[in-house]
Amino acid sequence: MDKEILEILKRLESKVNGLEQGQNEINRKLDGVVEQTADLLEFRSDITKKVDGIRDDLSTVELVTAKNYKDIVNLKAVK
Repeated sequence: MDKEILEILKRLESKVNGLEQGQNEINRKLDGVVEQTADLLEFRSDITKKVDGIRDDLSTVELVTAKNYKDIVNLKAVK
């Protein structure tokens, strides 16, 4: 009877060790996911800033273009 209990305990110990190794692997992979997520958030922030800058530049171009059209109309009217 003691041998059977000892065998059962050894199998349980082996399974627990396997679970611990699996948990360590999951933790390692999760660390990688967290790191990649941080990189993606930083990339998103950079892209958002650049897009906002492009929008500002486009607004400026539109204003200058409208002024140029007005000046062209005035010049044509002088003829």
